[in-house]
Amino acid sequence: MTNKNLYLSRAQLVAELGRCLNCKTQPCMNACPVNCNPREFIARAKEGDFAGAVEAITRYNPMGQTCGLICPDKFCMRACTRTAIDFPINIPRVQATILEKYRTAENAAHPKLPANGKKIAVIGAGPAGIAATSELSKLGYLVTLFEGFEKIGGALNLIPDSRLPFAVIEKDWQFVNDPETIELRLNAPVDNPERLLAEGFAGVIVATGEPDGIDLGVEGEEYAVSYLDYLRRPEQYKTNGNVAVIGGGAVATDCALTAVANGAENVEMFIRRRVGDMRVTAEERKSLLDAGVDLTSMTKIKKIGMDGALITLYTCKNRLNRGRPEEIPDTTIARPGFSLVVRAIGSTAPRQADSELIIYAGDCKHGGSTIVEALASGREAAARLDAGLTKEPAAEQSPESQKS
Repeated sequence: MTNKNLYLSRAQLVAELGRCLNCKTQPCMNACPVNCNPREFIARAKEGDFAGAVEAITRYNPMGQTCGLICPDKFCMRACTRTAIDFPINIPRVQATILEKYRTAENAAHPKLPANGKKIAVIGAGPAGIAATSELSKLGYLVTLFEGFEKIGGALNLIPDSRLPFAVIEKDWQFVNDPETIELRLNAPVDNPERLLAEGFAGVIVATGEPDGIDLGVEGEEYAVSYLDYLRRPEQYKTNGNVAVIGGGAVATDCALTAVANGAENVEMFIRRRVGDMRVTAEERKSLLDAGVDLTSMTKIKKIGMDGALITLYTCKNRLNRGRPEEIPDTTIARPGFSLVVRAIGSTAPRQADSELIIYAGDCKHGGSTIVEALASGREAAARLDAGLTKEPAAEQSPESQKS
């Protein structure tokens, strides 16, 4: 069932389309990491050519609908010329709505080069891996996509269903997947990419994300649950008590909203910096306020302790010194009574260097990023691997030419 709150109504869509100024300089496209062209797909939609609009959206973005639901407002919306007049067009939501209402198998297809017989392995079925798979398939490669979990999506599966239903990820994948050129292997982790080269793959793209949560580095940290565990299996941590979320970004926001949805009586976010410094969109910040989440800013966690069945946080206040938060002496207090504490300050992965035939993409290469940046990284990795595999070998010089 479609969540109507995620998409624009017909009237809202027409209104947003009508606000586009058809800027010749195309600032929205220039701001998009995957070079999607809102001016083009909006113009086509305004003419009633929704098939053309779908083609324009999906030309460079294999996860256009997913992207439209969760892409932050710092790319095309921030660049929108209407920002200087009134407020920007909600380009991501227009994009998601067009794909939800008008995409069909016929108008989402893109031309492919003839099969070249070369096999490529892609490790990780998150945004970067899916983008690499899509691009390589178009270039004529036979792609095997290895995913360690039971379903595609990678870190997208950590986003609450209210913001990103898994059905949307599946729908985008449905229009990428081509049984003739792509094989998806679920529950198939790969620990050694070089082994795949020995098995006959011409090249490997690794897009495994950041699987390791960042530690707080404080005493009693073991009493806090990693956001990776919490968002993967929120039902296991359901509580109607008090919940603390440590962190102030998009992932911490998802944790707080999940705790509210799971019935927590009070949910409090502890943020090192100011509320205005939170790395969230205006919509995400509003959702926290609407849900009644308490935002405790300029606060550092000093220690975590257990008091019977409940958890106590020991916190102190911060202040900014040349833009960096520093602890204010003698401000440490005990905050008892939490049923659950979630650690959500980010994740990491060992950084690896590319080789000629093994190329890294997405968060495991660049660190935590947005979905559209991960998609761009996957496409770039595919282009680099293709360039390396198709370059002409240097012609051998004859003895006569060497003498001359």
